[in-house]
Amino acid sequence: MPGGRLTQQERQQIALGLADSLPYAEIARRLGRPTSTITREVMRNGGPTAYRADLAHRATERRAHRRRPVSSRGSESVPQPHGRDAEAVAEYEETLTTVLMASGLPKMTARVLTCLFTTDAGSLTASQLAQRLQVSPASISKAIAFLESQSLVRRERDERRRDRYIVDDELFYQATIASARSNDQLVETARQGVAILGPRTPAATRLENIARFLDFISESITRAAEQAREVLHTKPGTTSNDTAQPSPHHG
Repeated sequence: MPGGRLTQQERQQIALGLADSLPYAEIARRLGRPTSTITREVMRNGGPTAYRADLAHRATERRAHRRRPVSSRGSESVPQPHGRDAEAVAEYEETLTTVLMASGLPKMTARVLTCLFTTDAGSLTASQLAQRLQVSPASISKAIAFLESQSLVRRERDERRRDRYIVDDELFYQATIASARSNDQLVETARQGVAILGPRTPAATRLENIARFLDFISESITRAAEQAREVLHTKPGTTSNDTAQPSPHHG
């Protein structure tokens, strides 16, 4: 059943698909499941190289057994804003965390970023994050340090002089530009290698090709980020065509 829990047989099919190096989307298609379900299943049970169907099945049963009484109490005692379904929100947060992990973020970093993304205010203090995620302040501090280094969050002092960690639209632009700059450093270093290894040698040619490729990518990313920046400041449901006014001399 596509909407139910994964069966042990489905987990075995996932393990076989991973062994054949199939992408998550293809495994999901064969099982008639959403890709996010397969991604989450694999990432929370060892990742693509360590996934084992039997261990994953037992771990899921243990989690369900531990969580059942807690989730029923939690959904009653902690009402969600805007009439949201608490279970649906928790499921979505888990999915988003898994996708962020698949993109390369460490688990705790992904959990912190998900928590900030799904908070209406878009900002939380370290103690609020620790309380929501039920982890130590040290874990939050380490995750925040990484996110700040990638320009994925920024900090501000509130009226009580506490650090608040913020995600906003502009950060996506800043993170993209930071990524392009990291490419620039690699381009420069690769070209240093060309001079050291000697022009027209196979190793130097390889490094020069890497530098040219990344140089082009970096320029393209920066140009696209500048062009797309307005999307971050456009209300949903409108496009640049909607907001553009016709020229007076065409009327």
